[in-house]
Amino acid sequence: MKRIIYKTDEGGVAVIIPSDEYLADHTIEELAAKDVPDGKAYQIIDEADVPSDRTFRNAWEYAE
Repeated sequence: MKRIIYKTDEGGVAVIIPSDEYLADHTIEELAAKDVPDGKAYQIIDEADVPSDRTFRNAWEYAE
């Protein structure tokens, strides 16, 4: 499973988790085009690359 990440205006990292239902009829690229704010750089990454420990979630960084 893939995730979409992008840097928020506050400097954090937003993670978009696509639903199976959405992906049944659309691509993850279509989801990114729909949900990532205009002008924001984003990456599509593997689910395993997103830390599972959310304790320090506000410290996550996004390298463009």
